[in-house]
Amino acid sequence: MDPSANRGAYHVTIQEMPRDERPRERIERFGAATLTTAELLAIILRVGVEGENVVALATKLLVKYGGLAGLYRADFAVLAQEFGMGKAKVAQLQAAFELGRRLAATQPEELPRISSPRDVYSLLGVEMSALTQEQLRVLLLNTKNMVVGTKTVYQGTVNASMVRASEILRPAVQANCPAIIITHNHPSGDPTPSPEDARMTEQLLKAAKHLDIELLDHIVIGQGGRYASLRELGLGFPH
Repeated sequence: MDPSANRGAYHVTIQEMPRDERPRERIERFGAATLTTAELLAIILRVGVEGENVVALATKLLVKYGGLAGLYRADFAVLAQEFGMGKAKVAQLQAAFELGRRLAATQPEELPRISSPRDVYSLLGVEMSALTQEQLRVLLLNTKNMVVGTKTVYQGTVNASMVRASEILRPAVQANCPAIIITHNHPSGDPTPSPEDARMTEQLLKAAKHLDIELLDHIVIGQGGRYASLRELGLGFPH
């Protein structure tokens, strides 16, 4: 469909919105956490186009690309061709994504502590949900369940027939870590564990026990903020 087809339709502009509902005013008064994803994106993009305010533009992009993860993966040139975008806006958007990625990766003075599956997703979810291939990572934990390292051990198809327990456990043995959490992504976006995921977890749990290493959980990361804990689901772990 020609993106210019709806240019004649009337849309409320930002300036026509009540002041308390405008994204910039709301972020100043109430903080960034109170804004929707579309509103945060609108602040980065700054202005919309004729007949379409910037919140509507942001919403359209999120829908078309399947949320933030899709926008994060999108090619620069492809985004620049979108009606209402252009190179300057795409540069602003990708710069914001990169700042967020760097912030998530740099907290050297304070090791992240894992107390729930949510903590694992907060640490790795944004990055791993954007991957186009399956990837298996091992979180190395100390006695206080603080992450002292993360190792990528497999990329491609992740299943029990191809993954070797020794490859997964080797980083923990080398670092003398008493506990690990494994996590992998489903590029389909659906984090529902497969029978292979459960089988791999069960095999790894037995192997880890022989080495006096505790496997705390296996987290599957999907898209749109979704994830699944095999321990919580009782898959591969004793009930």
